[in-house]
Formats: sequence, C-alpha cells, structure tokens
Amino acid sequence: MITIIAATNRPNSNTLKVAKYYQEQLKIKGQKTTLLSLEHLPADVLNTDMYGKRSPEFQKIQDLLTSSEKFIFVMPEYNGSYPGVLKVMIDAANFPESFYDKKAALVGISSGKYGNIRGVDHFTGVCHYIHLNVLPLRIHIPNIKQELNENYNLYKDDTVKFTDEQIEKFIKF
Repeated sequence: MITIIAATNRPNSNTLKVAKYYQEQLKIKGQKTTLLSLEHLPADVLNTDMYGKRSPEFQKIQDLLTSSEKFIFVMPEYNGSYPGVLKVMIDAANFPESFYDKKAALVGISSGKYGNIRGVDHFTGVCHYIHLNVLPLRIHIPNIKQELNENYNLYKDDTVKFTDEQIEKFIKF
C-alpha cells in the first residue's frame, strides 16, 4: 500500500490539493493509496506521543505507517526547508518499523520559484538516516498557485509530464 502524506498542518493547503492529485493519478493506474494529511495529527502529539508514549489518536497513524510499504511525501517550503510538523510525525513514529527499508517519493512545492529544493534535500537526509529508500526522481513544483487549475489539478504540460514520470517510476520502484 502507498501512503501519500500531505506534510503540513495548514488547513485546505495547496499541499493537500497536490497530494489528492497524486492519489487520483495513482488510482487511475490501479494503485491502492491512503492519504494522510498532517493537519490531522493529534493536537498534543509532542506531549502524548514522544519517547515511548502512545495516544489512541496517534496509534491509528502509527498503524497506517507500519502497514505501508511506500510513501509519497508532498512537502511545502517552510522557512527554506520542510515543515516542522513532518519532523514531529517522523520523531513520534516507532522506529524501525515505520519506515526502515521502505520506499519513498518526494515532491516539493512552493509559492516561490524553486519548488522547495532545499527542503526536499533536507528531508532526503532524514530519509537516509531512517533507512527510507528515496526514488532518485524528486519533483519540485514552483509557483504552485499558478500550477493548479480551478479544480485543483495540476494542468501545465511539463508538470503533468514530470509528475506522471515520477508516478510510473515509483510504481516500479
């Protein structure tokens, strides 16, 4: 199973819209997916789910992470990197069974012109540390507000082409 993680806790984010786009494209290709938006992390995760504790709310997320074989992380740029809420989720998750020797694809988005290149690089280092194997084709989508149409789908030819290439390679990965 593939879990797509919308890596922000911002409600109604462009990150979630891109994650839903990936979910729909994977469904078209016959892939079973689950979407996890980090806006649904338990509000008190820092106090309830760190250092060996486990809340019933996070246990549902933990079960999803453990049962997933592949992950797609859609990450917006926050302060030149990826959102802290993503790191909190990684830190709260059980190691090694959550991510160890599993596979990931990374998608960076930004409102600026670089598509979260630095954040994707930073998160790649975290993935390597937790033994999460990263697909070499990492996608960066800049100017995200201009990339989504009125139905919140990616529509520009080059973006659709590269995301489709990434999805095809990730299915085979």
